Amino acid sequence: MNDAVDKPVRAERAHATRELILAAAERLFAEHGILAVSNRQVSEAAGQGNNTAVGYHFGTKADLVRAIARKHSAAVEELRQRRLAEIGESAELRDWLDCLVRPLAEHLAALGSPTWYARFAEQAMADPTLRPIVVEESLSSPSLARIVDGLRQRLPDLPPEAVAERSDMTRTLLVHLTAERERALAENTPTPRAGWSEAATGLIDALIGLWQAPVTASPNERKHRR
Repeated sequence: MNDAVDKPVRAERAHATRELILAAAERLFAEHGILAVSNRQVSEAAGQGNNTAVGYHFGTKADLVRAIARKHSAAVEELRQRRLAEIGESAELRDWLDCLVRPLAEHLAALGSPTWYARFAEQAMADPTLRPIVVEESLSSPSLARIVDGLRQRLPDLPPEAVAERSDMTRTLLVHLTAERERALAENTPTPRAGWSEAATGLIDALIGLWQAPVTASPNERKHRR
């Protein structure tokens, strides 16, 4: 085989190997925790005889985590952008929260069962050294910036500190509730909702209440108003 033909074949094999490693790492990280899994274990689970395959194709464990997060965040971002295009400048708070929650649920549903991404993301977000990677790849997207701005515009009387606080609460609920549902599905235990779409609806309902909840003035603010 000449070099011109051999290069595409090698590239295709390398891509296939990378995909096997990504899938194995995501599953092991979700099931056992990121710190508990070695590159050697990932290589073995991916069917690679060379135990240095992870390092060769990705570099460090942080690089591997970034690659997993990037793979999924790109798919979710595309779905969010579509929904944002559909709602335009809707005045409905539900529409903006729908753009936030439903694309992730749709992505997880499309992956089939079982899935591991939600539990992987939960693990990564809990690790102070890996959290910035997930935030950068999954949470700092153009669609999320627009959604937060849309929420702010629909609730103009909400103080900036409350917007920031409720954004954190929303992210926490989205990360942990999707991980809990994914875990229950993997373990074949009952879930409150029948499918990912219904689960998204339930979370959106709760988030509407969270964002519309009254803001209690601090003691200093109440004293100042007297």
